[in-house]
Amino acid sequence: MKPGRRIGAPRSEDVRPQRGRGAVSNPTGRYEPRVRETDPELVDEPREIRPETILIEDKSRSIVSTNDSPDIGFDASVNPYRGCEHGCSYCYARPTHEYLGYSAGLDFESKILVKRNAAALLRAELAKPSWKPKTVAFSGVTDCYQPAERNLKLTRGCLEVLAECRNPAGIVTKNHLVTRDADLLSELAKFGASCVVVSIPTLDAELSGRLEPRASRPVRRLAAIEALAKAGIPVGVNVAPIIPGLTDSDIARVIQAAANAGATFAGMTMLRLPLTVAPIFTAWLDENEPGRKEKILNRVREVRGGKLNESGFGDRMRGHGIYAEQARRMFELSCKKHGIASKGPKLAAAHFRRPRGPQGELFET
Repeated sequence: MKPGRRIGAPRSEDVRPQRGRGAVSNPTGRYEPRVRETDPELVDEPREIRPETILIEDKSRSIVSTNDSPDIGFDASVNPYRGCEHGCSYCYARPTHEYLGYSAGLDFESKILVKRNAAALLRAELAKPSWKPKTVAFSGVTDCYQPAERNLKLTRGCLEVLAECRNPAGIVTKNHLVTRDADLLSELAKFGASCVVVSIPTLDAELSGRLEPRASRPVRRLAAIEALAKAGIPVGVNVAPIIPGLTDSDIARVIQAAANAGATFAGMTMLRLPLTVAPIFTAWLDENEPGRKEKILNRVREVRGGKLNESGFGDRMRGHGIYAEQARRMFELSCKKHGIASKGPKLAAAHFRRPRGPQGELFET
């Protein structure tokens, strides 16, 4: 046995790519102590595994996470799910699954932890006298409108609490399912307390299907922008991630299409490949874009100071150097041309009220 791989975890080269999954491997998590390796001389062909999505109970006793990062426009967030079935091959959140004893590869998109009591936990948090009304962001880590949400409605339950309390909510998603909750978001919008950001890295449906296999296709995301805008909800687009040498040429087209659909603001994020995301995305390139692999990775290094990732504040979302500056300039010119702001609205918490019910009735204001 060698350290660093989970027993029975297939090596990257032992697994065939699966339709509907983004990762092409299931590498051992960084914190796993042992591994069983396969002798390549004894294997004729890569093994084919078909991981079904498994929902796992998350027994967390709190729901609101906080951060003090200057790169993020919020300091409180709610994540009803850990792991994400959308399966985006580049997702920066993949390494978070390793803390749970799973792989950042196929495990991340097939073993989904769900917080079934998310709404109750949020209600209890907002009922505390110590809670100071502030924007609660959704999808700070994994998408709150991933496929499981259609039936579980954990995000909707949380939004019901926020709408009752008139506490501001901001959402980032890649799924048209967000339109289901337009009633709650519209109610919050009456108090200047909601906005939605739809992430669209490319308008190429075929490429999107390979990069983000279980997320809504670009045309559906544009339809979501249009529906939310018509419902009176401030909605924007995030051109994210910009993948140098692959999706960068779509910046202007994404901004134009989103503006035409009703987006009033926009943002952009440059690709970063932290920790185990780098080999997972590289394996995806080997399988999907072998002819452009080196160009893409070299461009990423160009905007990341010679590396595939930067963790320092400031540059980690933007990148630096000539290429990154050209991308930012294209983004800014496109926003100006189509009359949309390059930053979202500031949400209001002035109408906040404590929740009613068992946890909140003693504190109602």
